[in-house]
Amino acid sequence: MTDTLMPKLASVFAEGYGAARLRADALSGLTVAIVALPLSMAIAIASGVTPDRGLYTAIVGGFLVSALGGSRFQVGGPAGAFIVLVSATVARHGVEGLLLATFLSGLMLALAGYFRLGKYIKFIPYPVTVGFTAGIAVIIFASQIGELFGLKLAGREPGPILEKLTALWAARPTFNPAACGVAGLTIAVILLLRRFRPHWPNLLIAVVTASVATALLAVPAETIGTRFGGIPRGLPIPALPSFSPDLVIAVLPDAISFALLGAIESLLSAVVADGMTGRRHRSSMELIAQGFANVGSALFGGICVTGTIARTATNVRSGATSPVSGMLHALFLLLFMLVAAPLASYIPLAALAGVLAVVAFNMVERPAIAALIRSSRGDAAVVAVTFLLVVFRDLTEGIVVGFLLGAVLFIDRMGKAVDIREESVPRLVRAVENAGKDDGSISERPVVADDPDTVVYRISGVFFFGAAASVGSVLDRIADQRRNFVLDCTDVPLIDSTAASVIEGLVRKATRSGVQIYIAGLKPDMRRLLEAHGLHDHVIFTNAASDALERIGAA
Repeated sequence: MTDTLMPKLASVFAEGYGAARLRADALSGLTVAIVALPLSMAIAIASGVTPDRGLYTAIVGGFLVSALGGSRFQVGGPAGAFIVLVSATVARHGVEGLLLATFLSGLMLALAGYFRLGKYIKFIPYPVTVGFTAGIAVIIFASQIGELFGLKLAGREPGPILEKLTALWAARPTFNPAACGVAGLTIAVILLLRRFRPHWPNLLIAVVTASVATALLAVPAETIGTRFGGIPRGLPIPALPSFSPDLVIAVLPDAISFALLGAIESLLSAVVADGMTGRRHRSSMELIAQGFANVGSALFGGICVTGTIARTATNVRSGATSPVSGMLHALFLLLFMLVAAPLASYIPLAALAGVLAVVAFNMVERPAIAALIRSSRGDAAVVAVTFLLVVFRDLTEGIVVGFLLGAVLFIDRMGKAVDIREESVPRLVRAVENAGKDDGSISERPVVADDPDTVVYRISGVFFFGAAASVGSVLDRIADQRRNFVLDCTDVPLIDSTAASVIEGLVRKATRSGVQIYIAGLKPDMRRLLEAHGLHDHVIFTNAASDALERIGAA
């Protein structure tokens, strides 16, 4: 994973870009656009805004993600992961607050990329990503229950999942069998096409089938036209979001959440593309592109943009060769708006809910969850805690707590991996014996015996604060009557300041008891750390334990 601040598009054109690659990218871009068309509108509606804002996001944001990004295959647009955050922001601050939060998050992402912070996102533990993805999937599905069953709530649908489920249960008398049938038809078509025609655009075909059936049979189900009045033909004129000090302060936490989730989601998607293609993305350049894409989306009235795993994977499988594919996907979406905008009015909202229900189901990484549960209780705990916090508390809180729990788990494992053990100390002595000759002559032969005055301890592994207590307890048990103590650190790749403090305590205790300390095999930077703790006057440093033993034998 490189960290060059240069768009992949520049590298592609430098390699040479011909007609054959353009044809492949155009076909792939069209395929992704067909997938993105219903998905972008469905995500926007689920986020509490009009469907056209989802299309603005996919067109403007998607174009900028590909044109400026650090991945050859990344496709950007509105993502299901943002539904919870976006809908909560709209509920608190309105659409103007959402646009400002999106704009600010774009600036944050661009700055993070400029300062090359993208490489640190990979430190998010895998169980955390699995847990929060599953949590988001549950929340997305919960947000679509009302549309799936055609329920009518007395007021606005609550955001917290327990309150949401309570309100939906109270609205069960308004159940609409027609809407439920439309949603069921959509889901069935998607699953059947995935099973028998996996290369067909199942999402678009399912939505078109449901729309035609609803129109021909006069099914009493809400459509985009009945609720939103359709979608416009083309993009709006760009405009800056409303700025005011009070509003900036109010939406700042939302902007930070957008930036954090956008960074994680986009780089995770880029890593998936790397795994599928063998390429390597430029993480910090990807963040810069995500930043400009969010700024651009906000200017055109769109919502949050990020790299999306489903569309990116579709892009790769469809034969894309460069970021041109993602750029063309955005242009195809714009063409769809210009030509077919009136037809969008006939799309049933229950059909889009069915699309999101399938998307939510696919987001749950069931094999990964099962593998993590089988592999370790610690990993299972991280997945469970992250999942529960995302579902019942807050997305950002789930990520932060999951990350901290994963870090503690890692520290514990690394601490247990450090090994310290005593080694025997051979000493050569001369034994006199009869050589067995007739002349009665005698000879001397070397015999190996233990040296009672010297002890050697070998440490293996990273000697850091997580292992300091266990290693220190072993070192404290060293017999004070030994005259020489050799600490072999040949297999220690790192010593931190806590470990240096433990060694300092050992040296002080040994010096009071008249024991000479030898430390062997230290790397130069670790030796400088110990010398900074004032040990150079009381410790003899050697390159290897054998060198220390030779000095002891010569003394």
